[in-house]
Amino acid sequence: MQRPEAAPAARTLLDVVRLSTAYLTEHGSASPRLDAELLSAHALQLRRLDLYLQFDRLLDGAELSAIRELIRRRGQGEPVAYITGERGFYGRVFEVSPAVLVPRPETETLVERALKRIRSTGDPAAMRVADLGTGSGCIAVTLAAECPGLQVTATDASSAALAVARHNAARHEVGECVAFVATSWADDLVGAVDLVVSNPPYVTSAELAGADRDVRDHEPAAALDGGVDGLDAYRALLRSIGERVDRGSSVLLEVDPRRAGAVADLLAQAFTGATCTTIPDLAGHARVIEAIVQ
Repeated sequence: MQRPEAAPAARTLLDVVRLSTAYLTEHGSASPRLDAELLSAHALQLRRLDLYLQFDRLLDGAELSAIRELIRRRGQGEPVAYITGERGFYGRVFEVSPAVLVPRPETETLVERALKRIRSTGDPAAMRVADLGTGSGCIAVTLAAECPGLQVTATDASSAALAVARHNAARHEVGECVAFVATSWADDLVGAVDLVVSNPPYVTSAELAGADRDVRDHEPAAALDGGVDGLDAYRALLRSIGERVDRGSSVLLEVDPRRAGAVADLLAQAFTGATCTTIPDLAGHARVIEAIVQ
């Protein structure tokens, strides 16, 4: 199959999408048709839905070149989200860059549980919420946008990640509701917290070394590598919040389903008598561990 850039006969949008799909299939994409459509739409400044209404559209040289360049980058393993600079999460579009982890649908389980906990209080404005290791800010921004009056503190050790998160807070008009702190986990936070949410790195070092090139070669290792057993970040996070949670406080942590039990054990050790609950994602896999401090 010819590379898209070597196909001068491809002039309609549908031609280009088909050739791009074939090219990406050959170059290891797990979702070649979707990637081809998303990148074509981005190059042409269209919504993906609009592609289907314009498949017969003849493309000029500049348009073909723009699409080919994006397809070339995807063929080299660069994630679509980094190429387009954005990713959808919980019904909103978030800016992303190689400085932050690409938001995953699984993390919406963490958000759903956090929203349930916040709303159960009846007064979000009275809640003290901390999103530790915020990355793109998708968790903190979503919580603030979904719960008017809520104030969230979001931390990250990466200044580049915090810059992305601040842009996302401004984009979704919650810049005054989210305070960003440059620190590791909760190290520099002052005062107690009612709710801790976090999606820590939980891939083992060996798993990361053998991961798909999209992840291994492009996403920030610091947001993925959890050490030899995948639990290093949890240990550091729990040490940092030990004196910042009171009785009745909640700790919500996203987990790898294979290590859910180990994370629950760490929470039980950190907070004697804590009630731990495992929350499944939409696929039925253990995705979040919630601990209520007693």
